[in-house]
Amino acid sequence: MAKVVVVVTGGIAAYKSAALVSLLVKQAWDVRVVMTAAAQQMVGPATFAALSAKPVVTDMFDPAFPLGPHIELARWADVVVIAPATANWLAKAAHGLADDLASLLYVAFPGPTLVAPAMNSEMWQHISVQRNVRQLQADGVHFVGPDNGWQACRTSGEGRMSEPPEILEQLQRLSATR
Repeated sequence: MAKVVVVVTGGIAAYKSAALVSLLVKQAWDVRVVMTAAAQQMVGPATFAALSAKPVVTDMFDPAFPLGPHIELARWADVVVIAPATANWLAKAAHGLADDLASLLYVAFPGPTLVAPAMNSEMWQHISVQRNVRQLQADGVHFVGPDNGWQACRTSGEGRMSEPPEILEQLQRLSATR
């Protein structure tokens, strides 16, 4: 059984991450969920706890993890997926900033990381976001999407998070190489 940490950041596409966790559990993956403070404004931790049957980790000082959740989860996981990955998370990761649990986990995890970007098409096309994507790709980070389609900002364009089955397929490929 593959072990995955699903990191949920603060985009509206966080609702799709609930479907992703559900798919992973149905496929017998061992799933842990980490949520940023912004993600918790989109979907509640109780949703992910119910779907994964495990407590959601939201605090980088969680006393349930004596060594710190970023260390213990990084050592536990076979693969990490960031879904949705916001422009903010991409910038932090590209520059090695580690000021919250999601970014700490990223820099502590030595295995394959899959990123599913999700943001407004203007944000996705911004030169700084594209520069951060290129840097992360050069660092060996794997990407799925984003897709083209209807967005929460009531326009259509590139930036929509890939659908959970597509993310699952990429995760299966990555975990098979471990």
